[in-house]
Amino acid sequence: MLSEYSKVAKQCSHDDASYEAFLEDLTGLETASRDSKAVQRRIQAAKLPVIKEMADFKFTAIPKLNKAKVIELTRSEYIASRTNIVMVGPPGVGKSHIAIGLSLCACRIGYNVRFFTAAEIVNTYREAREAKTVMRLEASLKRLDMIVIDELGYLPVDRIGAENLFSFFSLCYEQVSLIVTTNLPFAQWPATFSGDERLTGALLDRLTHRIEVLSIDGNSYRLQQSLKTKP
Repeated sequence: MLSEYSKVAKQCSHDDASYEAFLEDLTGLETASRDSKAVQRRIQAAKLPVIKEMADFKFTAIPKLNKAKVIELTRSEYIASRTNIVMVGPPGVGKSHIAIGLSLCACRIGYNVRFFTAAEIVNTYREAREAKTVMRLEASLKRLDMIVIDELGYLPVDRIGAENLFSFFSLCYEQVSLIVTTNLPFAQWPATFSGDERLTGALLDRLTHRIEVLSIDGNSYRLQQSLKTKP
């Protein structure tokens, strides 16, 4: 208000507007400024690796992707029902791009989001256990509305890592919506979790209770772009 009142006053004087109109315009600018700053704080807190907008996603490069479903998910209605999204497909088809784009949509609506790679969440849990701060970590995770776990299955995890992932998924069950990107179909998940089919089954039971699965088949978009730039 301090930075804008003089300009608004001059405009209202020029328009012969009422004092009430002056106050309405001034408070409107203040509210818009606060909303914009709040969105930026949520985006910063999400710790996205890069900023990728859904508007920039090349749907034509992945013709088998259900575009209508992706557009529906940009409304972020799945978060209120604690529904999870799992995107399955080979590397380079845009899974991370969609996850980041949906994260931005959620932040702009007012949701608190956090982005992790699978390796990062495993290491975060391991460090918290070593520092005896797991309860603090889990309390902070439960305050979020949506969490992205990117690249699940790209690297196998050891027994302790698998148990940490199970603890994480159990914590989020019906509390926080998850977006998981993976290159593995569900049948191959036990190999990632130290071959423990019992633990993997219990994890999938929680993850898939409320779920939207996006199967993304196609050739690597990154590879196509790389080939186009070569002479």
